[in-house]
Amino acid sequence: MEPSPLIIFGLFLVALLAGLVDAIAGGGGLLTVPALLATGLPTPMVFGTNKGSAVFGSGAALLRFWRARLIDRRRAMVLFPLGMAGSFAGAALLTRLDSAVLTAGFVVAFVRPPATHEGEPTKNAGAKTALLALVIGAYDGFFGPGTGTFLIIGFVVLLHLSLQQASANAKVVNFASNLAAMLWLAWKGLVVWQISLPMAAGQFIGGTIGAQLAVKGGDTLVRRVVLCVVLALVTRLGYDLLHTH
Repeated sequence: MEPSPLIIFGLFLVALLAGLVDAIAGGGGLLTVPALLATGLPTPMVFGTNKGSAVFGSGAALLRFWRARLIDRRRAMVLFPLGMAGSFAGAALLTRLDSAVLTAGFVVAFVRPPATHEGEPTKNAGAKTALLALVIGAYDGFFGPGTGTFLIIGFVVLLHLSLQQASANAKVVNFASNLAAMLWLAWKGLVVWQISLPMAAGQFIGGTIGAQLAVKGGDTLVRRVVLCVVLALVTRLGYDLLHTH
């Protein structure tokens, strides 16, 4: 496939917007995956190419949140390898499935955004958060869209973090899972770099801007964007269910 410069530029713009949204509330894949599918790439290459760019967006956001001291560094040392391990497993499964199975749709867990006040973590929060990182990491390696949103909701529920803190700490797992999936899928030859690298530039710019907005806008901004992403996820799920039946 030899995409035109216009298509590449369009994908760059989509990636920039996706990186911005993903840095704040997750869900960037809801924009980039359909855009890549529209180019006619085989489905496994869509996911591989998406990961090749998404790792730059989540990495940029992680760096900005880290510099703002919004990330629990001790917890990050545990969650990062778990996110990578789960993602390797998910990406390995992805390369073993037929393309028809991958395009059948995906299941979304709709959870009402909880209160955002800080408090004591729930019972066994550490173990539950570790399991969350492993499971969501596997989902991200296998498919991806909505990963950051699920992590944010999980961190708020389990750790009683503010939405801003949850968004920041979600990037630890999100970057780890993107990195692991990108490495695996690139090794399998499923990353189309001539598409992925321009999108990576867009993701990096968008991720930097989005994280800066989240740092400045706090819980109010994150809450609004999370609600929009959840609505988009539910809408996508409904669309897939209707067209499946």
